[in-house]
Amino acid sequence: MAQRKNPCVLLCVTGCIAAYKSCEIVRLLQKEGMRVKVLMTEHAARFVGPTTFRALTHEKVAIDLFDDPEDPIHHISLAQEADVVLIAPATANIIAKMAQGIADDLMSTTLLATKAPVVVAPAMNNGMWTASATQENMETLRRRGVRVVGPGTGYLACGDVAEGRLTDLSEIVEATVSSLDPDVVSGPLSGSSILVTAGPTHEPIDPVRFIGNRSSGKMGIELARAARNAGARVTLVLGPCDIIPPAGVKTVHVETAHEMLEASLDAFARCTHAICAAAVADYTPSRPANHKLKKTLEPLDVLELKETVDILAELSRVKGDRRVIGFAAETDEVCDYAMRKLERKGCDAIVANDVSRADSGFGRDTNKAWWVTSSGIEEFPLLTKKALAERIVSKL
Repeated sequence: MAQRKNPCVLLCVTGCIAAYKSCEIVRLLQKEGMRVKVLMTEHAARFVGPTTFRALTHEKVAIDLFDDPEDPIHHISLAQEADVVLIAPATANIIAKMAQGIADDLMSTTLLATKAPVVVAPAMNNGMWTASATQENMETLRRRGVRVVGPGTGYLACGDVAEGRLTDLSEIVEATVSSLDPDVVSGPLSGSSILVTAGPTHEPIDPVRFIGNRSSGKMGIELARAARNAGARVTLVLGPCDIIPPAGVKTVHVETAHEMLEASLDAFARCTHAICAAAVADYTPSRPANHKLKKTLEPLDVLELKETVDILAELSRVKGDRRVIGFAAETDEVCDYAMRKLERKGCDAIVANDVSRADSGFGRDTNKAWWVTSSGIEEFPLLTKKALAERIVSKL
């Protein structure tokens, strides 16, 4: 299959109040590197106008079988162009049509004709969802290999609180991206397996207090996304943060430096490269309390600490001919400290970033960085973390 930089998702929007959420689904898919085309039913256009989707996707929006005079067999061209088809929201009506093979409009004929993977995100009243006809139709679709996401439970448009609402959008996007044929997202790192560490670690003092840092995880998450977009299989070892990991990436959640070390060593045993962007604590309490310490009863005059194991150094020690890239967050003499770190850790390159600047570092959307190797130093301009991640991944 020919390589494509941006796989095509055909987003099918049906006549449901949750159709407004499809606009955000478009944005989330685009953020994951997908090209999105929208196919709507006539009833869906009563909830969200096609102009909205046309503005978001910069693509024609398909509604009627005969609405494109330049393409007299529109349902076939749409079916063939899609690398994955997502129906969100999917009403009981379109689910029934799919299960029974009914093809009486543009959407149902396209769905019958496509050979692409199909993801269905149901959304409807609880009575309609639990009806035996709907459940039998859903079982038919599952047997045919259709991937079903949701529905969720919560407040419905009718006022009930029950199962039937469109499930979390991040779950829908995750299912869609991970349903892509691996050949579709082939790229310069196809065949590679990359470990990315991201976020901070939290070292417990007691059950409610910890030693941590200001890392947001943004840089590492963008690195995982960029590596995935380049065709690599990615394992993201992620410390505690509030950012949703990218779709199509295996994510291992950890809390402490020790947990991150174990997860990283386990993943690296199956990886060809590693990018260590996590801000791992250098020290951890020697004897964390198993109960909340009370200031009046147990004054904490001295907190005894011990060094954590150096994850970057450990991965570099066992890397062989594999490549390991580290990060150095510095506030002064950025490149000098990064060069020393490179020699001390034994990795192949260090990305040095200046966290003293207001426009760079922890929690920011941009970074000022340098690429430091034994052969020299390359300065990057101030870049968004997404753009910087793409440059770093291209170095692999």
